[in-house]
Amino acid sequence: MKFQNSLFNLLKCRTRLFRQAKTGISWCSGRKLPDRTFSTKSDGKQPNIILMGCPGSGKTTVGRILGKRLGLPVADIDDHHLEPYWGMSVADKLSEVGSDRFVEEEGKALLHFDRNGHVVSLSGSNPMYSAAMNHISKTGIVVFLDARNDDIVDRLEKMKVSRIVGQSPDVPMIEILKYRQSFYEKAYDIRVICEENETQDSIAGKIVAELKRYQNSSGYVSTRDLSKQPHEIKFSEAILQGLAPDGGLFVPNSTIAKFSEKQLDRLVDLSYQDRALRILEKWIHPDDLHPALLQNFINMAYSEGSFESKEIFPVRQLEKNQYLLELFHGPTSSFKDAALQLLPQFFVHALQVLGRTSTRYLILVATSGDTGGAVLDGFSKYTGHSGVGVLVLFPENGISDVQKKQMTSIKSNNVHVVGVNGDFDDCQSYVKMAFQDPLLANMLLQENNCKLSAANSINWGRLLPQIVYHASAYLDLVKDRVIAVGDEIDVCIPTGNFGNILAAYYAKEMGIPIKRFICASNANNVLTEFINTGRYDIQRRRLVKTISPAIDILVSSNLERYLYHLSNENSYLVNSCFGSLNAQRCFEVPPDIMKKIKSMFTADWCSEQKCHSTIKDTLKRTGYMLDPHTAVAKAVGDRFNNGKRPMIIASTAHCDKFAPEIMSFIGKTESTDDLASMFRTLQDMRSYPRPHHLLEKYMHHERVHNTVVNADYKEVVNQVILFSRNLRNL
Repeated sequence: MKFQNSLFNLLKCRTRLFRQAKTGISWCSGRKLPDRTFSTKSDGKQPNIILMGCPGSGKTTVGRILGKRLGLPVADIDDHHLEPYWGMSVADKLSEVGSDRFVEEEGKALLHFDRNGHVVSLSGSNPMYSAAMNHISKTGIVVFLDARNDDIVDRLEKMKVSRIVGQSPDVPMIEILKYRQSFYEKAYDIRVICEENETQDSIAGKIVAELKRYQNSSGYVSTRDLSKQPHEIKFSEAILQGLAPDGGLFVPNSTIAKFSEKQLDRLVDLSYQDRALRILEKWIHPDDLHPALLQNFINMAYSEGSFESKEIFPVRQLEKNQYLLELFHGPTSSFKDAALQLLPQFFVHALQVLGRTSTRYLILVATSGDTGGAVLDGFSKYTGHSGVGVLVLFPENGISDVQKKQMTSIKSNNVHVVGVNGDFDDCQSYVKMAFQDPLLANMLLQENNCKLSAANSINWGRLLPQIVYHASAYLDLVKDRVIAVGDEIDVCIPTGNFGNILAAYYAKEMGIPIKRFICASNANNVLTEFINTGRYDIQRRRLVKTISPAIDILVSSNLERYLYHLSNENSYLVNSCFGSLNAQRCFEVPPDIMKKIKSMFTADWCSEQKCHSTIKDTLKRTGYMLDPHTAVAKAVGDRFNNGKRPMIIASTAHCDKFAPEIMSFIGKTESTDDLASMFRTLQDMRSYPRPHHLLEKYMHHERVHNTVVNADYKEVVNQVILFSRNLRNL
């Protein structure tokens, strides 16, 4: 009863900000979401729990079980509303009006449904009449029982049901069920993935667990929050802020949802987009971003127009038990595209949800190579005239020629690219300093109504999409029958800022059986030292420029999130560690934390010479040309490869992105400054990967961003202020 009452209070008092139909959101492609606002009602009416799903999904039986567990009355739409309203049985009404008119007649009757505080079991055809579904969804929370179509067909056969409403004689049952699914996908708040042949009692238990998660969602908290006071940072606010005010990073203030093995099995045959929806909706509360909108964002982000592979991020066997997760098929040929085709959509949605469309936002980004191009592509594509601008800082002499060409040739009135005569850590430190500079914040707000935000992996919205591809890679191995669901794998990831490997850790926490995380570093091997010793020490280190610039990093920001989780959310420990890193440039974790790290992680590093030889040897042996970052991971992965499990190596960039660097040691000595010619030379030498056509287009563009500043915070601030003035015209 305590859970029941608290759920009702939550639903009555919570405003559903995701119901934005009245604002005319363009991304919905005409889809109108129910305008549903829950507020405290003077009549004390309690919201319903509404069960939706295909005929045969068990809604009626599950509803009765759920009603008993929650102490609620049960209303079956057929028995308790339609038949009393019509004064005849559903079968008689169907016979009277015919199958073609029945959905409409049923929907009109449903518009008169006025019960509250019930567990309501809808008919399978109710969601097909949008006005009725809009009406009833205002009365409570809609739970979608997502059952296997094969299971439903079996149940219907046992019930001797050969046809359902809307099914023509020549249409197989399985096809009409797929058609019905499209309506259910638009209407639910919570999806419950039903396992194969799962009992109704078990499904009811899952619903109770999901309702508790819905109820107990308490937003986001900073890794450095010492107040321990009850406060709630919503998803949209975390996206806009990027970095927490206290200098920490936002993390969910709730437990991580897990998939069972049988639920993972349900995801195996899905497309990447459908997998992404089912994974991300476990992380994003429907009050923050409704699943129908999330689905639309995902479909826009991972479209054939933006990605050169239909699988989006395919898995390819390299040799023996090693598989490459190809993360470079996006518009800028980098793994960063996975997140940065979604984050800009999250960002603009957050502005609308929080009513800040009149405020200008300046996305301040530091890049070691790949982030900049992906940020510029995503935000120039999706933010339009929303008042959002992007300023990218990059080490002028610390990234590849192709990476520089990508960033400095993008033409858009809401982007500004600035080279810094320093290294990536300089750029990243200036970003962090700017976020914690009250004078700068006040000046931007007062003069230009402008606020700073982030799109680096310090932003929570950057990490979430990366979780998906690690989970999806595992599911691809299952689909290809390399493994069965439940079998363990190893992952090997070239690591600099710790974001990509942290996303893999989150995938494991969701139920993906990853045995070992292999952290691969280049000569900037501070993470290797930390994972092996527990001591993070950069006192005497200087950044080494390598041919794998995206991991030329000494301060790994996302390590903070990992230590927060590993220490059971010990903000005091996090503050101590990173306060020491800032002041003394080193810290050491206690033995119990070190033991946990060693139980999951192994680490090593790769020299420049070894990186070169790995690219050449792998090409000779397999016909596959690795980029330098993937070569670092391959070299390190080989050292830990015991052959017991499949090893997925994250291939984070296309090799052509580093054409001049690879040409310099691959054995091709002809001198040319023509990048397109270099591409052709390298393509002739390999079987895989195929040419990246979107990348090649950049090579014909001229540099339009020519600003270069010294490694001086004041000069960076000046660029921020000047660019913020330009945003007033967006």
